[in-house]
This record gives sequence, structure tokens and C-alpha cells, in this order.
Amino acid sequence: MTAKRTAAAPSVRDQGRVLVIEDEKNIAELVRYNLEREGFQVVVAQNGEEGLRLVEQHHPDLVLLDLLLPRLDGLEVCRRLRQNDATRLLPIIILTAKASEADKVSGLELGADDYVTKPFSPRELIARIRVALRRRPSARAELTAASRIGTLEVDWERHLVHVKGAPVRLTAKEFRLLRVLVEARGRVLSREALLERVWGYDPSLEIETRTVDFHISQLRQKLRTEAHRLVTVSGAGYRFLSGESA
Repeated sequence: MTAKRTAAAPSVRDQGRVLVIEDEKNIAELVRYNLEREGFQVVVAQNGEEGLRLVEQHHPDLVLLDLLLPRLDGLEVCRRLRQNDATRLLPIIILTAKASEADKVSGLELGADDYVTKPFSPRELIARIRVALRRRPSARAELTAASRIGTLEVDWERHLVHVKGAPVRLTAKEFRLLRVLVEARGRVLSREALLERVWGYDPSLEIETRTVDFHISQLRQKLRTEAHRLVTVSGAGYRFLSGESA
């Protein structure tokens, strides 16, 4: 299997997952269309309660949040996300028709990263999303200390891995592959994305993606009882399950 990607097609590249919490369907679809053209994965929720549920289910990299939502308003959604340790660093951009200074201050004081008013320019919105993602204390920063995932323990700084207390010897590429998958926080990564992030290959070149499958197989063998966390998603790629119930 060969990866065929060119620098002229950036929309193929995985830019991250965005959760759009917006009850106006035409606006939600406009945002979805423009983000997906730029290579983002998009999940849409139509009310605040559904939005909070989808944050837990899909682990987005950023939330676009309307304020005037049914069931649970946007300010309360923002407040709950910031009070939860698992989502306190999650970038939030408020996208709303409420343009008063008081509304903006309220949203920013609750911890929103940015505030975009309707009507908006899709190009400007995408630019703001990219800025928020660059500023975010990323999963890479969060993984500087030791992590425990089930019986798997990893010291990301010293490159030490244990399963049920027993040391596991990983090659540099296997360790990098594990880290990239864990950093994705449950998101599916394509073989092409893994080749770029782990091996640093040039997207304009044709590269055999079977090397990813081989390294995944080796990593599964070494993780032993935690091998089930490395999930193959048919036709899409791989994801890592970090939940205790995995």
C-alpha cells in the first residue's frame, strides 16, 4: 500500500477534530463544510447537553461554542468544561450573535480562548482556530510526566515503559508511535498521518504505508495485556484507547 499525497492537497491532511456546538443548522453546516475542506474532522452538537456528551465521546481538539443554546446555554457549557480537569485546557472559541462588550467579557472571563461574532468570515474563523490550536498547551506538554493507562506505565521524559510492573523495551520509533497515538486522545490517525508524524516523511513523496502496520504489530506484541488498546479502524487507520474500561 502506497501513500499518494501531494503538497497541493492540504485538505487531505488531518488538522484535528473540532466540535461545533450550534443549534442553527445552516450555520453549523457552513462551518462544517469550510472546516472539512481544510482537513479538519468535524462533529456537530445542537444543544449544550449534547455538546458536553460529545466532548467526552469524541475528545475534540477545539470547541466552537454558540451562547444561545437550548437545554444548556453556552456560558454554562464553557464553565463546566473549564471546571473539569480533563477539559480545562481544551481550546474554546465562542461563535455567537451576541456582540455586546458585556457578553464578550463574560465569555472570556469564563475561560474562552476567543470570541467571534456572527456574521463571520469562514477564512477568519479558520485562522482563529489555527491560532488557538497553536497556543494550546498540547497533549505533548501534558505527557511530560509519567502516565498510567490501565496496567501500562510510561515515563515520557526517560522513555521508560512498564506493563504490570515489568519493563518493556521499545525501539525509538515504537516509542514515538506510542506517544503520537496516545497524544491523539482516542482520535483515529491514518497511516499517512502516522508516517508524517512518526517518521517525518515528505507528503509529496510516495511512501509504503505497510511499515506502519509492521510497527503497530510489533508494538502490540510488546504491550502484551494492554495490546487491545491499539485498535485498527478498517479503511481509516489506528487509534489508542486510554479509558480504564478499554
